[in-house]
Amino acid sequence: MGELRADWRLRLRHGGADGPVRGAGVLLTRDRMLTCAHVVGEPDARMWVEFAENPGIPPVTARVAPGGWLPGLDGPAREDIAVLALDSPRPQAAPAPLGREMERGREVWIGGYSHAFDGGMWLTGRISGLHGAWVQLDAGTTAEVVRPGFSGAAVQTRGDGHGVERVVGLVVSWRGDLELELPTENDLAFSYMIPVDRIAELVPLVAELSGPDGWDSGLSQRLRDWFAGGDQPAVRFGVVRHGGGRDRTLQHQLHRAHLVYQGGRTRPEELVETLVARLHPPRHQLNAYRDWLLEGGTAPDRPGSGRPARSGPVLAVIGLDEDADPAGLVPLLTRVRTLGFRLLVIFRNSEGAGLTEVARHLLVPALDELAGVLVRRVEHLEQEWAGLRYMVESASLVPRPAIDAATRHRQLRTLRALTDPQQQLTALRQLLRELRTDLERQGTGPAGLPGQRGGPDPAGRP
Repeated sequence: MGELRADWRLRLRHGGADGPVRGAGVLLTRDRMLTCAHVVGEPDARMWVEFAENPGIPPVTARVAPGGWLPGLDGPAREDIAVLALDSPRPQAAPAPLGREMERGREVWIGGYSHAFDGGMWLTGRISGLHGAWVQLDAGTTAEVVRPGFSGAAVQTRGDGHGVERVVGLVVSWRGDLELELPTENDLAFSYMIPVDRIAELVPLVAELSGPDGWDSGLSQRLRDWFAGGDQPAVRFGVVRHGGGRDRTLQHQLHRAHLVYQGGRTRPEELVETLVARLHPPRHQLNAYRDWLLEGGTAPDRPGSGRPARSGPVLAVIGLDEDADPAGLVPLLTRVRTLGFRLLVIFRNSEGAGLTEVARHLLVPALDELAGVLVRRVEHLEQEWAGLRYMVESASLVPRPAIDAATRHRQLRTLRALTDPQQQLTALRQLLRELRTDLERQGTGPAGLPGQRGGPDPAGRP
């Protein structure tokens, strides 16, 4: 089953919001998109880009990116490609999944904005064979051949339940045997696309994005789940090296964070100033907050302090191991947690300094906090079961928890007595998995419960 809506399917107008619809395009990254050169018209043209299937994302103007003009429509190369740079990024939009593999006879979807259907129109077809550097698409009837307004539209493989639907080309043209104006006026007519593998030869960005390291879709989903909050550990940790699809995915998701600290570039004093400005303490407490965050000691009085929220604002610390003093930054982050912030902590090297401090002072407390919440939930269900078992038929009762809450409390106390943070993390992960099983057996396990199959990692790791 394919996605009904996609952020990456774009509608292009010439000039501005009231300009005529000129065609379609595909979002590549937060600030780059792909279309046909003849849709843009001229290399200095200004286009209006609309996220037609997600009105929550505001439109944006775009111009040809440096090195992004490959018209070649009438030349031997027949490129007809344009890469546009958005005048302001749209990280909230999910980029297109690109693919280079094609099979003759494979069914495809084509969604475009013809002149008569500029709200959107869908066609189907099959990959047929080569037409020079382009690929012919066969339609069931001439009415299903692309028409003016479809240029730049994605040609997307139809899902068969065995993988992600991918964009394998851009609509570029059509041709009829009688050379008449519309496909339906001809006896035979075919659509044509520029395949992604040909575009990848000419555009390095497309080559990178359509390769095996283009994006990390698993990381993207786990980060989206964690940023959404709910039954998630309040601290998420991961190692993401510079460059490549994993780093690109991380950068694309960072707009969801409320604050971002860049190790090696941001100073702790700058973070503290930003935090204090966000907290809006009374003027007479400004210095007290600054001193406490930087140096510790007695925390200033603040309603709600000391009760970390699992759905609070997010501070993303990117490259903590690249900070001038990674271990020294951890106490500051621990104090930030008491203000209700959740933390995304990313190392750039798996052997970076500060790993032990992060485990002991950030990860272990966060997983312990979540385990306590889930143990109390099991306890509540156990009490509910005990109160109802004599009042309703057994078939109406949810199953009794496999392990009683008292045992779970003892497990939690035992692992809290461990002194090695790695042992504590191992024990906490196991306990969270068991608690998850208990709650799923009761039918109360929410989507995204830590450790749930296909969901977030119970260890709080990206």
